[in-house]
Amino acid sequence: MKKDYLKCINEANIYDVVKRTSLDFQPLLSKRFNNKIYLKREDQQAVFSFKIRGAFYKMLQMTSEALKKGVIAASAGNHAQGVAMAAKKLNSPATIVMPTTTPEIKTNAVKQHGATVILEGKTLTESILFARQIEEEKGLTFIHPFDDPDVIVGQGTIGKEILEDFKEPIYAVFCCVGGGGLISGIAAYIKAVNPTIKIIGVEAKDSEAMTSSLKAKKRVCLERVGLFAEGAAVRQVGVNTFAIAQKYVDEMIVVDNDEICAAIKDFYIDTRTILEPAGALATAGIKAYLKNNPVQSQNIIGIASGANINFDRLGFVAERAEIGEEREAIISVTIPEKPGAFKAFCNLIGTRNITEFNYRYADPKQAQIFVGVTIANADETQDLIKKFSQNGLSAIDLTKNEMAKLHLRYLVGGHAPNAKDEEVYRFEFPERPGALLNFLEHVGANWNISLFHYRNHAADIGRVLVGFQVPKKDKETFNNFLDQLKYPYFVETDNPGYKLFLGKN
Repeated sequence: MKKDYLKCINEANIYDVVKRTSLDFQPLLSKRFNNKIYLKREDQQAVFSFKIRGAFYKMLQMTSEALKKGVIAASAGNHAQGVAMAAKKLNSPATIVMPTTTPEIKTNAVKQHGATVILEGKTLTESILFARQIEEEKGLTFIHPFDDPDVIVGQGTIGKEILEDFKEPIYAVFCCVGGGGLISGIAAYIKAVNPTIKIIGVEAKDSEAMTSSLKAKKRVCLERVGLFAEGAAVRQVGVNTFAIAQKYVDEMIVVDNDEICAAIKDFYIDTRTILEPAGALATAGIKAYLKNNPVQSQNIIGIASGANINFDRLGFVAERAEIGEEREAIISVTIPEKPGAFKAFCNLIGTRNITEFNYRYADPKQAQIFVGVTIANADETQDLIKKFSQNGLSAIDLTKNEMAKLHLRYLVGGHAPNAKDEEVYRFEFPERPGALLNFLEHVGANWNISLFHYRNHAADIGRVLVGFQVPKKDKETFNNFLDQLKYPYFVETDNPGYKLFLGKN
């Protein structure tokens, strides 16, 4: 039977547990983009995310017998806490299966609500499979994180609150998208009441399951997803959520990690609250949309969907926020190796703040400088490079160069004249205990490693930069070896940053 989402959402009585969150005006962001921007503060929920809405509504529809037997869910964070809290309120035993890599802060948060935590599986997919086994063995009720009509109804109460609390015309509502439960619930309600309001979804660049599916007009299963915005990292959207999105979602926007970090900073500046990466997706999407569309003096609403951020993630956020906001440029500059050259270089930069400066002597005639510079906007970078050129200095913009931002800034000055036949590759793998060791074991010892750089980014993807000495006669064998590794990799041998700072002179 087809769900009447409008009726069910209107009749949903979830406020014994769920907080009716505020819709807060963002003064600084609004002024910058010449629109009135408001954020629905789901970070104010007791579990610091919107997930409690869907979990509680779903459990309210269960029979007393089913509640008595208990519920089970699989989650690495927000959904787990939502289910645990809802179960506690309804006196239902709750079991939550979480990946073995789940940070202790999240497992403890679930346990505090009285749920039993089982650590099983290296990935969420493996945890879900194990939870389904327990569901069958013990007759428990599985609470799906997004692909359940009742869960969708619960999330849709956000849309109802928005329209009840905001009486002025609304141009668009922006929602983060993982599996699609949030946007489908909000869209189903708002479009039924006022179809003129745009519903715009926002995904992380490395987790574009809904964007890809809507383009293909069928559900697409991604081979892998990024881990930075883990709360929205889903390989495949739900059957129910996709059907609703096809009907009601007007547009999808994809943002990268730098833009997400910038959005976290924006929200902090306006509210003094720190969102998790997935929780800041809507804000990042609003900014991206307004930069590319001539929209002025409109009421725009975004969903601040969660604030369960790992503390160790903050360093990465702070490091990348300025680049994401287009407030920092990373530039390589070649200057003469002579007294006074650095002073002359600084004079060209003028009053701009130098955020980073890396240099090592390598050549008696020329010096390679890796520099970070504060800028007002992206156009200023090109103006600066032009200024360098006019003064006889060669410069390259490395702001969008991932290898430069992740590795070169820590390795500048590493020329190796004797590294014959060097080939350089950047690899990625899911960051989890033992991941680096596992990578090294796969690499083996067939070719000499002439360069190796690894930096841990907390829960982000693990990244290594590796140089191999590969004679021409071994090229085919080496390419076969790369394919057998089954790690995502990028050839960086011709990267201009590598040639300037790490390659042979």
